[in-house]
Amino acid sequence: YGLYIVKLALLLVMIGGTGKQSNDGLKVRGEMHLLLVGDPGTAKSQFLKYAAKLSPRSVLTTGVGTTSAGLTVAAVRDGGSGGEWMLEAGALVLADRGVCCIDEFSSIRENEKTAVHEVMEQQTISGAKAGMIINLNARCTIIAATNAKGKYDVNQSLSVNVGLASPLLSRFDLVLILSDNNDRDWDAKVADFILGLTTQKSKPEPLSLFSNSILEPQSLFGFSQLQSYIQHVKSRFNPTSTRESELILTTYYQFQRQKEFRSAARTTIRLLESLIRLSQAHARLMFRDKITKVDAVMAVYLMEFSNNNADALHINFPDNPDKFYRDTEKDILQKLGLTDQV
Repeated sequence: YGLYIVKLALLLVMIGGTGKQSNDGLKVRGEMHLLLVGDPGTAKSQFLKYAAKLSPRSVLTTGVGTTSAGLTVAAVRDGGSGGEWMLEAGALVLADRGVCCIDEFSSIRENEKTAVHEVMEQQTISGAKAGMIINLNARCTIIAATNAKGKYDVNQSLSVNVGLASPLLSRFDLVLILSDNNDRDWDAKVADFILGLTTQKSKPEPLSLFSNSILEPQSLFGFSQLQSYIQHVKSRFNPTSTRESELILTTYYQFQRQKEFRSAARTTIRLLESLIRLSQAHARLMFRDKITKVDAVMAVYLMEFSNNNADALHINFPDNPDKFYRDTEKDILQKLGLTDQV
């Protein structure tokens, strides 16, 4: 029920941005990564399962993994100790060109964390095992979930709360916090929604993840329609920036860099790259090949939740989307001092 911010972020991550590779081999990834950090019972695993079903190619696993390969790759002997060495692909390799959903992300093995760093930015797995030189593609989107260490403490850094190092956290385009705080009105709405599902006398209509309610006939995309739409916009559009979008994104990046109490892990140059990918994904979502002011504003809006560690759990779908956007645009442009420039 609800979770507007998380659902919008998940949809944009599934769509992704536009990757680029120069003639001299320099590559900028288009795949995005999302980390959900929250208390138990905040639907993190449900989002991972939905994303895995939504993607034509996906792997759903845990941070520990179920085989010796784990998330990356392992060298194993074929047929016992006398056999030849073979490579066993892990979850990230199997999810190449797709989505890898990782639950309990903070439980990644220590010997795999370095390889995960490479996968998330360079989209490859390199190394040497059993005399074999390894260079495998892992061009996948990572959607991960983890619990905080105890109750999430807003006075502590994100790295301390989840037990992950800053270099790993900086590779996520968005990190959303789901804090299960006491909220009387929210609890009542969620209870009514869940009880309504269990007391339906007739065959229930399908649920839509990307709305507040049960699907109404002819009104919202069904699962297969949503799946087809995502694949269509990914293959059709390669959005290009405009003057307005570039001005908003660069100004926001500079604004974050100049903050006195900024997070060093979340305000590197990767922040600007994440903003570009988010705006590209939003332009694709809106079925256009130009990144407009709307796309840049929504990218900044989502990034504000990520950078400020704001609670994304109790955000409902807006009743009036047009008014919501106008108010959001006004607030962001005023904050960045761009009201008269765009």
